[in-house]
Amino acid sequence: MNILVTGGAGFIGSHTVVELIAAGFEPIILDDFSNSDPKVLDRLESILGRKVKSYSANCNDADLLTKIFREEQIQGVIHFAASKAVGESVERPLLYYRNNISALVTLLEAMTANGISNLVFSSSCTVYGQPEIIPVTEETPVLPAASPYGNTKQVGEEIIRDTVAAKPGLKALALRYFNPVGAHESALIGELPIGVPANLVPYVTQTAIGIRSKLMVFGKDYATPDGTCIRDFIHVVDLAKAHVKALELLVKQNDANYYDYFNIGTGTGTSVQELIDTFERVTGVKVNYEFAPRRAGDIMEIYAEVSKSRDLLGWQAEKTLDEALADAWRWQQRLAN
Repeated sequence: MNILVTGGAGFIGSHTVVELIAAGFEPIILDDFSNSDPKVLDRLESILGRKVKSYSANCNDADLLTKIFREEQIQGVIHFAASKAVGESVERPLLYYRNNISALVTLLEAMTANGISNLVFSSSCTVYGQPEIIPVTEETPVLPAASPYGNTKQVGEEIIRDTVAAKPGLKALALRYFNPVGAHESALIGELPIGVPANLVPYVTQTAIGIRSKLMVFGKDYATPDGTCIRDFIHVVDLAKAHVKALELLVKQNDANYYDYFNIGTGTGTSVQELIDTFERVTGVKVNYEFAPRRAGDIMEIYAEVSKSRDLLGWQAEKTLDEALADAWRWQQRLAN
Protein backbone atom coordinates (compact mmCIF):
# COMPACT_ATOMS: atom_id res chain seq x y z
CA MET A 1 0.00 0.00 0.00
CA ASN A 2 1.59 3.28 -1.14
CA ILE A 3 1.50 6.07 1.45
CA LEU A 4 2.42 9.69 0.83
CA VAL A 5 4.30 11.07 3.84
CA THR A 6 4.33 14.87 3.72
CA GLY A 7 7.20 16.27 5.73
CA GLY A 8 8.70 12.79 5.57
CA ALA A 9 12.29 14.01 5.90
CA GLY A 10 11.52 15.76 9.20
CA PHE A 11 12.04 14.52 12.73
CA ILE A 12 8.83 12.54 13.22
CA GLY A 13 8.28 11.91 9.51
CA SER A 14 11.63 10.17 8.95
CA HIS A 15 11.11 7.85 11.91
CA THR A 16 7.60 7.07 10.65
CA VAL A 17 9.00 6.16 7.23
CA VAL A 18 11.17 3.53 8.92
CA GLU A 19 8.22 2.09 10.85
CA LEU A 20 5.94 2.10 7.79
CA ILE A 21 8.39 -0.05 5.85
CA ALA A 22 8.79 -2.37 8.83
CA ALA A 23 5.00 -2.82 8.80
CA GLY A 24 4.82 -3.58 5.06
CA PHE A 25 3.75 -0.18 3.72
CA GLU A 26 5.52 1.69 0.91
CA PRO A 27 6.15 5.33 1.90
CA ILE A 28 6.77 8.09 -0.63
CA ILE A 29 8.21 11.29 0.85
CA LEU A 30 7.09 14.82 -0.03
CA ASP A 31 9.21 17.51 1.67
CA ASP A 32 10.31 21.02 0.72
CA PHE A 33 13.30 20.80 3.11
CA SER A 34 12.51 24.17 4.65
CA ASN A 35 12.94 22.63 8.10
CA SER A 36 14.81 19.42 7.28
CA ASP A 37 18.01 18.24 5.60
CA PRO A 38 18.15 16.32 2.30
CA LYS A 39 20.92 14.20 3.86
CA VAL A 40 18.15 12.50 5.86
CA LEU A 41 17.27 10.59 2.69
CA ASP A 42 20.76 9.05 2.62
CA ARG A 43 20.54 8.23 6.30
CA LEU A 44 17.20 6.52 5.75
CA GLU A 45 18.81 4.46 3.00
CA SER A 46 21.55 3.40 5.43
CA ILE A 47 18.97 2.28 8.00
CA LEU A 48 16.69 0.54 5.52
CA GLY A 49 19.22 -0.84 3.05
CA ARG A 50 17.22 0.72 0.20
CA LYS A 51 16.17 4.08 -1.17
CA VAL A 52 12.85 5.71 -0.38
CA LYS A 53 11.25 7.60 -3.25
CA SER A 54 10.94 11.31 -2.55
CA TYR A 55 9.72 14.57 -4.06
CA SER A 56 11.12 17.99 -3.16
CA ALA A 57 8.11 20.30 -3.12
CA ASN A 58 5.59 22.14 -0.97
CA CYS A 59 2.12 20.82 -0.09
CA ASN A 60 0.60 23.95 -1.57
CA ASP A 61 1.51 22.65 -5.04
CA ALA A 62 -1.85 21.19 -6.05
CA ASP A 63 -0.72 20.10 -9.51
CA LEU A 64 2.21 18.14 -8.14
CA LEU A 65 0.01 16.49 -5.50
CA THR A 66 -2.35 15.32 -8.23
CA LYS A 67 0.58 14.03 -10.28
CA ILE A 68 1.98 12.09 -7.31
CA PHE A 69 -1.41 10.65 -6.36
CA ARG A 70 -1.97 9.33 -9.86
CA GLU A 71 1.53 8.20 -10.85
CA GLU A 72 2.39 6.62 -7.48
CA GLN A 73 -1.06 5.08 -6.94
CA ILE A 74 -1.27 6.59 -3.49
CA GLN A 75 -3.82 5.00 -1.14
CA GLY A 76 -3.23 7.02 2.00
CA VAL A 77 -1.54 10.15 3.37
CA ILE A 78 0.25 10.90 6.62
CA HIS A 79 0.41 14.67 6.86
CA PHE A 80 3.32 16.03 8.92
CA ALA A 81 4.34 19.02 6.80
CA ALA A 82 3.79 22.18 8.87
CA SER A 83 5.56 24.94 10.74
CA LYS A 84 5.81 23.82 14.34
CA ALA A 85 7.44 26.22 16.83
CA VAL A 86 5.13 27.80 19.44
CA GLY A 87 7.35 30.82 20.04
CA GLU A 88 7.88 31.52 16.35
CA SER A 89 4.16 31.26 15.70
CA VAL A 90 3.54 34.09 18.17
CA GLU A 91 6.04 36.24 16.26
CA ARG A 92 5.02 35.16 12.73
CA PRO A 93 1.36 34.09 12.81
CA LEU A 94 0.68 34.61 9.09
CA LEU A 95 3.48 32.21 8.17
CA TYR A 96 1.81 29.56 10.32
CA TYR A 97 -1.64 30.10 8.86
CA ARG A 98 -0.25 29.89 5.32
CA ASN A 99 1.92 26.81 5.91
CA ASN A 100 -0.40 24.91 8.21
CA ILE A 101 -3.92 25.79 7.06
CA SER A 102 -3.60 26.62 3.37
CA ALA A 103 -1.47 23.52 2.71
CA LEU A 104 -3.97 21.29 4.51
CA VAL A 105 -6.86 22.64 2.41
CA THR A 106 -4.85 22.08 -0.78
CA LEU A 107 -4.01 18.54 0.30
CA LEU A 108 -7.63 17.68 1.12
CA GLU A 109 -8.83 19.09 -2.19
CA ALA A 110 -6.31 16.96 -4.06
CA MET A 111 -7.14 13.87 -2.00
CA THR A 112 -10.88 14.12 -2.54
CA ALA A 113 -10.47 14.92 -6.25
CA ASN A 114 -8.35 11.79 -6.70
CA GLY A 115 -10.27 9.40 -4.47
CA ILE A 116 -7.64 9.09 -1.72
CA SER A 117 -9.58 7.92 1.30
CA ASN A 118 -7.12 7.54 4.23
CA LEU A 119 -5.56 10.47 6.13
CA VAL A 120 -3.55 10.54 9.34
CA PHE A 121 -3.11 14.12 10.56
CA SER A 122 -0.27 15.37 12.71
CA SER A 123 -2.09 17.29 15.43
CA SER A 124 -0.92 18.38 18.87
CA CYS A 125 -1.84 18.49 22.52
CA THR A 126 -1.75 22.28 22.10
CA VAL A 127 -5.37 21.97 20.93
CA TYR A 128 -6.32 21.69 24.61
CA GLY A 129 -4.84 25.07 25.56
CA GLN A 130 -4.20 25.18 29.31
CA PRO A 131 -6.58 22.45 30.52
CA GLU A 132 -8.33 22.81 33.85
CA ILE A 133 -8.02 19.10 34.70
CA ILE A 134 -4.87 16.99 34.30
CA PRO A 135 -4.29 14.50 32.72
CA VAL A 136 -6.21 15.38 29.57
CA THR A 137 -8.47 12.87 27.89
CA GLU A 138 -9.89 13.09 24.39
CA GLU A 139 -13.06 14.41 26.03
CA THR A 140 -11.21 17.34 27.64
CA PRO A 141 -12.70 20.58 26.28
CA VAL A 142 -10.70 22.26 23.54
CA LEU A 143 -10.00 25.69 25.00
CA PRO A 144 -8.80 28.79 23.14
CA ALA A 145 -5.29 28.05 21.91
CA ALA A 146 -2.36 29.69 23.67
CA SER A 147 -0.51 30.29 20.39
CA PRO A 148 -1.14 30.62 16.64
CA TYR A 149 0.56 27.23 16.22
CA GLY A 150 -1.97 25.64 18.57
CA ASN A 151 -4.79 27.40 16.77
CA THR A 152 -3.67 25.99 13.42
CA LYS A 153 -3.96 22.50 14.89
CA GLN A 154 -7.43 23.22 16.28
CA VAL A 155 -8.60 24.66 12.97
CA GLY A 156 -6.89 21.85 11.05
CA GLU A 157 -8.86 19.25 13.00
CA GLU A 158 -12.08 21.14 12.34
CA ILE A 159 -11.35 21.37 8.61
CA ILE A 160 -10.71 17.62 8.44
CA ARG A 161 -13.81 16.79 10.48
CA ASP A 162 -16.02 18.93 8.27
CA THR A 163 -14.49 17.55 5.07
CA VAL A 164 -15.01 13.96 6.22
CA ALA A 165 -18.66 14.77 6.96
CA ALA A 166 -19.09 16.21 3.45
CA LYS A 167 -17.15 13.59 1.45
CA PRO A 168 -18.41 10.00 1.78
CA GLY A 169 -15.56 7.53 1.80
CA LEU A 170 -13.00 9.87 3.35
CA LYS A 171 -11.52 8.48 6.58
CA ALA A 172 -9.24 10.45 8.87
CA LEU A 173 -7.56 10.28 12.26
CA ALA A 174 -5.92 13.16 14.11
CA LEU A 175 -3.09 12.20 16.45
CA ARG A 176 -2.66 14.72 19.24
CA TYR A 177 1.04 14.46 20.04
CA PHE A 178 2.52 15.41 23.31
CA ASN A 179 6.31 16.16 23.28
CA PRO A 180 8.41 14.01 20.92
CA VAL A 181 12.02 13.43 21.99
CA GLY A 182 14.83 10.96 21.30
CA ALA A 183 16.25 9.54 18.09
CA HIS A 184 16.54 6.27 16.19
CA GLU A 185 18.66 3.67 17.99
CA SER A 186 21.11 3.72 15.05
CA ALA A 187 21.83 7.42 15.73
CA LEU A 188 21.42 7.96 11.98
CA ILE A 189 18.26 10.07 12.23
CA GLY A 190 17.02 12.35 14.97
CA GLU A 191 15.83 15.87 15.65
CA LEU A 192 17.75 18.28 13.42
CA PRO A 193 16.66 21.87 14.03
CA ILE A 194 17.64 24.52 11.52
CA GLY A 195 19.39 27.29 13.44
CA VAL A 196 18.60 27.80 17.12
CA PRO A 197 16.47 24.93 18.46
CA ALA A 198 12.91 25.78 19.41
CA ASN A 199 12.41 22.53 21.34
CA LEU A 200 13.89 21.68 24.73
CA VAL A 201 15.84 18.46 24.16
CA PRO A 202 17.94 19.54 21.15
CA TYR A 203 18.79 22.70 23.05
CA VAL A 204 19.86 20.55 26.01
CA THR A 205 22.03 18.31 23.84
CA GLN A 206 23.53 21.24 21.90
CA THR A 207 24.40 22.96 25.18
CA ALA A 208 25.88 19.77 26.61
CA ILE A 209 28.14 19.32 23.59
CA GLY A 210 29.19 22.97 23.48
CA ILE A 211 27.31 24.32 20.46
CA ARG A 212 25.23 26.56 22.73
CA SER A 213 26.85 28.33 25.65
CA LYS A 214 23.82 28.15 27.92
CA LEU A 215 20.31 26.70 28.10
CA MET A 216 17.63 29.16 29.14
CA VAL A 217 14.78 27.58 31.09
CA PHE A 218 11.70 29.71 30.58
CA GLY A 219 9.86 30.11 33.87
CA LYS A 220 10.72 29.12 37.43
CA ASP A 221 7.53 30.48 39.00
CA TYR A 222 4.84 28.15 37.66
CA ALA A 223 2.48 26.46 40.16
CA THR A 224 4.26 23.10 39.81
CA PRO A 225 6.38 21.19 42.36
CA ASP A 226 9.67 22.70 41.15
CA GLY A 227 8.30 25.82 39.44
CA THR A 228 9.04 24.68 35.86
CA CYS A 229 6.61 23.62 33.15
CA ILE A 230 5.40 20.02 33.02
CA ARG A 231 5.13 18.10 29.76
CA ASP A 232 4.60 14.54 28.51
CA PHE A 233 7.81 13.54 26.72
CA ILE A 234 7.34 10.63 24.30
CA HIS A 235 10.06 8.76 22.41
CA VAL A 236 9.84 9.55 18.70
CA VAL A 237 10.02 5.86 17.75
CA ASP A 238 6.93 5.14 19.88
CA LEU A 239 5.22 8.11 18.23
CA ALA A 240 6.14 6.83 14.77
CA LYS A 241 4.64 3.44 15.57
CA ALA A 242 1.38 5.16 16.56
CA HIS A 243 1.05 6.42 12.97
CA VAL A 244 1.33 2.89 11.64
CA LYS A 245 -1.40 1.76 14.04
CA ALA A 246 -3.57 4.70 12.98
CA LEU A 247 -3.15 3.86 9.32
CA GLU A 248 -3.98 0.21 9.95
CA LEU A 249 -7.13 1.25 11.82
CA LEU A 250 -8.24 3.47 8.93
CA VAL A 251 -7.75 0.69 6.39
CA LYS A 252 -10.03 -1.57 8.44
CA GLN A 253 -12.87 0.96 8.59
CA ASN A 254 -15.87 0.33 6.35
CA ASP A 255 -17.80 3.41 7.44
CA ALA A 256 -18.81 5.82 4.71
CA ASN A 257 -17.47 8.63 6.89
CA TYR A 258 -14.98 8.08 9.69
CA TYR A 259 -13.15 10.62 11.82
CA ASP A 260 -11.60 10.33 15.27
CA TYR A 261 -8.72 11.68 17.34
CA PHE A 262 -6.30 10.21 19.86
CA ASN A 263 -3.88 11.39 22.51
CA ILE A 264 -0.38 10.09 21.78
CA GLY A 265 1.76 10.40 24.90
CA THR A 266 3.16 8.39 27.78
CA GLY A 267 0.59 9.36 30.38
CA THR A 268 3.32 10.73 32.67
CA GLY A 269 4.16 14.36 33.34
CA THR A 270 7.81 15.39 33.63
CA SER A 271 8.99 18.89 34.50
CA VAL A 272 11.66 20.72 32.57
CA GLN A 273 13.88 20.57 35.65
CA GLU A 274 13.33 16.82 35.95
CA LEU A 275 14.23 16.34 32.29
CA ILE A 276 17.50 18.22 32.70
CA ASP A 277 18.32 16.23 35.83
CA THR A 278 17.53 12.97 34.01
CA PHE A 279 19.74 13.94 31.06
CA GLU A 280 22.66 14.67 33.39
CA ARG A 281 22.19 11.37 35.21
CA VAL A 282 21.85 9.26 32.03
CA THR A 283 24.75 10.83 30.15
CA GLY A 284 27.05 11.91 32.96
CA VAL A 285 27.28 15.35 31.31
CA LYS A 286 26.44 18.58 33.12
CA VAL A 287 24.27 21.15 31.36
CA ASN A 288 24.95 24.85 31.77
CA TYR A 289 21.54 26.42 32.30
CA GLU A 290 19.83 29.31 34.00
CA PHE A 291 16.26 30.47 34.44
CA ALA A 292 14.60 33.17 32.35
CA PRO A 293 11.13 34.80 32.34
CA ARG A 294 8.19 32.81 31.03
CA ARG A 295 7.89 32.54 27.24
CA ALA A 296 4.81 33.76 25.37
CA GLY A 297 2.52 30.92 24.31
CA ASP A 298 3.74 28.35 26.83
CA ILE A 299 1.24 26.63 29.10
CA MET A 300 2.04 25.50 32.64
CA GLU A 301 1.24 21.79 32.64
CA ILE A 302 -0.12 19.12 30.36
CA TYR A 303 0.17 15.37 30.03
CA ALA A 304 -1.98 12.68 28.49
CA GLU A 305 -4.52 10.12 29.54
CA VAL A 306 -3.94 7.42 26.94
CA SER A 307 -6.47 4.63 27.52
CA LYS A 308 -8.33 5.40 24.27
CA SER A 309 -5.15 4.93 22.22
CA ARG A 310 -4.40 1.72 24.09
CA ASP A 311 -7.89 0.29 23.69
CA LEU A 312 -8.83 1.41 20.15
CA LEU A 313 -5.48 1.83 18.40
CA GLY A 314 -3.81 -1.06 20.18
CA TRP A 315 -0.87 1.25 20.90
CA GLN A 316 0.97 2.47 23.95
CA ALA A 317 4.35 4.01 24.62
CA GLU A 318 7.06 1.48 25.45
CA LYS A 319 10.30 3.45 25.68
CA THR A 320 11.40 5.40 28.77
CA LEU A 321 12.60 8.96 29.13
CA ASP A 322 16.03 7.56 30.04
CA GLU A 323 16.13 5.76 26.69
CA ALA A 324 14.92 8.82 24.80
CA LEU A 325 17.56 11.11 26.27
CA ALA A 326 20.33 8.55 25.80
CA ASP A 327 19.29 8.16 22.14
CA ALA A 328 19.14 11.95 21.67
CA TRP A 329 22.64 12.28 23.11
CA ARG A 330 24.10 9.59 20.84
CA TRP A 331 22.49 11.36 17.88
CA GLN A 332 23.99 14.71 18.95
CA GLN A 333 27.42 13.13 19.36
CA ARG A 334 27.21 11.56 15.92
CA LEU A 335 26.38 14.94 14.38
CA ALA A 336 29.53 16.35 15.96
CA ASN A 337 31.78 13.75 14.33
